[in-house]
Amino acid sequence: MTQPHDHIFLGEDHAASEKRTWAVIWLCGFMMVAEITGGWMFGSIALVADGLHMSTHAGAMLLAALAYRYARRHAADPRFSFGTGKLGDLAGFSSAIILAMISLLIAYDAVTRLFAPVAIHFAEAIPIATLGLVVNIASAWLLAGGHHHHHGHGHDHHHHDETHALPGGLRLEIFEDGVPPVFRLHGAACGHITTIRPDGTRQSFALRPAIGYLESAEEIPEPHAFMAEVTADGATHQVEFAEPAHAHDKTSRDNNMRAAVVHVIADAAVSVLVIFGLILAKLFGWTWMDPLAGLVGALVIANWAYGLVKDTGAILLDMCPDEPLARSLRNNVQDAGDEVVDLHLWRLGPGHLGAILSVASDEARPADFYKARLARFKSLSHLTVEILPRSKTTTLSILSE
Repeated sequence: MTQPHDHIFLGEDHAASEKRTWAVIWLCGFMMVAEITGGWMFGSIALVADGLHMSTHAGAMLLAALAYRYARRHAADPRFSFGTGKLGDLAGFSSAIILAMISLLIAYDAVTRLFAPVAIHFAEAIPIATLGLVVNIASAWLLAGGHHHHHGHGHDHHHHDETHALPGGLRLEIFEDGVPPVFRLHGAACGHITTIRPDGTRQSFALRPAIGYLESAEEIPEPHAFMAEVTADGATHQVEFAEPAHAHDKTSRDNNMRAAVVHVIADAAVSVLVIFGLILAKLFGWTWMDPLAGLVGALVIANWAYGLVKDTGAILLDMCPDEPLARSLRNNVQDAGDEVVDLHLWRLGPGHLGAILSVASDEARPADFYKARLARFKSLSHLTVEILPRSKTTTLSILSE
């Protein structure tokens, strides 16, 4: 009998992130009430306006906090076929749309003021912008909680295992960014590599010259866990490779927290630009600097919003989150002599992936055989394997032609 398993696919820091988000809500709420009350008591419209602006941050944080709470409370609800792990991505997508709308409003107001300047009350505007910056820095510090969060576009990283520095200025890595995995040896004129796996299997790899490095002509089979003997320029070195953990790539991002951080960082960036513009306008009479700073801020926010929409939208549409991992899954099964005729890989939540494989085999192997082979991929939290006789898939292929 197969063992029952749950469908709880929440991020490791889910509870802590929820607490930090509520802390920022209380901070923004307090500042909102203080600014609106102070503005009303002292007759400062600018202070009241900034208090209302602070309410938009509280609203964005509230969206994130409620998403965390709902996902946690309904994590074991059987109505959610694959859990509630993607609720944070939905909240992040919604926040990104709100950010995009805010950037449009800021841009519209900035362009309007470029052609129709308004009087600026520098004595109030500069301190208020500074206060807003301080609150945003405090909010970012609370949200970070000692962790680093990516924001904006987020650049794709090269997918490779550990990079090893060797004596004599040599450097060895396994490179697999959009190509089958190969060795790359930097700093050597000639050489070759022999891998020794835990079961004693040895394999030799010839190295051919490339631009700035030597590259193996043969593809490295899975898994990438072995001892490598590197012979380069007459010297031999040994290095050990371990299977990568994929712990800090885009598949493990908490996009709900990322969206909250982007809200805060975006407003902090705008505050810096506004302060800079107001000071120049006050010192030199360049009143156009204030709306120009706002326009630049709007473009920055729009750029970050686009990155959030792109990443979270791909997750909500179940786009493959890690092509090298999908290739590794396929190679791992095919190394056993079988054929992967269909493969689906998608994200279930931060750090959790789901996969469905259709395998054509001549052997009468149970699904547990393939699950055991793929067990080393720790991010695979939900795996379904369909096994088809190879003769059946061949017949289907002929019929499809």
